[in-house]
Amino acid sequence: VQLQASGGGLVQAGGSLRLSCAASGRFVSIGVMKWYREAPGKERELVATANKGAPVSYTGRFTVSRDDAKNMLFLQMNDLKPEDSAVYYCNADIRRHWGRDVDNFWGQGTLVTVSS
Repeated sequence: VQLQASGGGLVQAGGSLRLSCAASGRFVSIGVMKWYREAPGKERELVATANKGAPVSYTGRFTVSRDDAKNMLFLQMNDLKPEDSAVYYCNADIRRHWGRDVDNFWGQGTLVTVSS
């Protein structure tokens, strides 16, 4: 199972970016999915949570959504600020086999840089 994050880049303050995270491999279900970020010198922090059955949720300037048919997670980020600069990671609870426990997976991260 792999999580592949993409969509990061360099954007000016006030701009927008849309991050994507695709789950691939062999699994039977995906539970809660999350976005985290880690800025230089800071601890990794939770940005947004997307629960199964609640495909869209809003957290201030950010909107998290998921497409369970395509096994994807998204993060729409608007009105970006320099303090939003960080590596953004997707995270998901994934069940690989029925009757087995859920495992937690991390994507490789995608860099977001917001210039002032």
